[in-house]
Amino acid sequence: MTFWWALLAVFVASWFLTLLLRRYALAKSLIDIPNARSSHSVPTPRGGGVAIVVSFVGALLILTGLDMMSSAELYALLGSGLLVAIIGFADDHGHIAARWRLLGHFIAAAWALSWLNGLAPLVFFGSTINLGWFGNILAAIYLVWMLNLYNFMDGIDGLASAEAICACVGAAMIYWLAGHAAIVWVPLMLAGAVAGFFYWNFPPAKIFMGDAGSGFLGLILAVLSLSAAWVAPQMFWVWVIMLGAFIVDATWTLLRRLIRGDAVSQAHRSHAYQYASRLFKSHKKVTVAIVAINLIWLWPIGLLVGLQRLEPLLGVLLAYLPLIGAACLFKAGSLELAADD
Repeated sequence: MTFWWALLAVFVASWFLTLLLRRYALAKSLIDIPNARSSHSVPTPRGGGVAIVVSFVGALLILTGLDMMSSAELYALLGSGLLVAIIGFADDHGHIAARWRLLGHFIAAAWALSWLNGLAPLVFFGSTINLGWFGNILAAIYLVWMLNLYNFMDGIDGLASAEAICACVGAAMIYWLAGHAAIVWVPLMLAGAVAGFFYWNFPPAKIFMGDAGSGFLGLILAVLSLSAAWVAPQMFWVWVIMLGAFIVDATWTLLRRLIRGDAVSQAHRSHAYQYASRLFKSHKKVTVAIVAINLIWLWPIGLLVGLQRLEPLLGVLLAYLPLIGAACLFKAGSLELAADD
């Protein structure tokens, strides 16, 4: 019962902090002004993701006090998450060169991996394989890519918040059903922290998350997936499946832009979700569609993998094939002018 009161407190804290941040952003003119690369048409305050960071850090301290998480996971999440949030906050309020942001991101990844003891052995077609130092390199790249792709996918109202809530609640339910109830608490607390912000970010958004929030969320979700792998190797793949809508859209778009020779660090509107929002002239429809995909398609596959009824890599392939089809259908990564014409 204590946990559920704490979860409610985290939600309320996030809700109230977002309200304060919105008033602060309006007073200080911290406003996102629509431009040719924007997916929104109304000037909107930004930086509300700081409420997620602050409330979730408080939640972690509560869980530690209740002995509901390990100290290693606490330090991994706190150190890496706060570093990424600080970098994002500084970039929101000014500009940090991409190379220095990337360096900071890899330092955060290395910090998290040092506390998690690196990448856990993973399941590949029935065999548990330890990738050793090579696995740790892959894990660092994975962490950095996840935090950046989450930033890329935070482009329309409510999308990044809804994805995080679906992934966290979905993973926690699978943990519970698979007999790993001891690790449900952290993702539920993150869902509560995001939900308080989501109230203000639901379409039409009254405040945006900003880089401090989106990068923080992407990294924390990735760290949770790596931490879960130490409890049960298949749980890493559960997270990869649950976050499939973001992973496929962002990765497919990046690959197409790289092949075409585009400057990948330049802002653009060529993700599938951005094309879809313009096609349907609605952020809400796209956000709701992603929630439906998570609930109806990705969660059942994740559950089968979590219960070890389905080979993890086959589960990922099954989950991703329709998502790749949708990315192609909505022209993810294609030239924007040509697609808009």
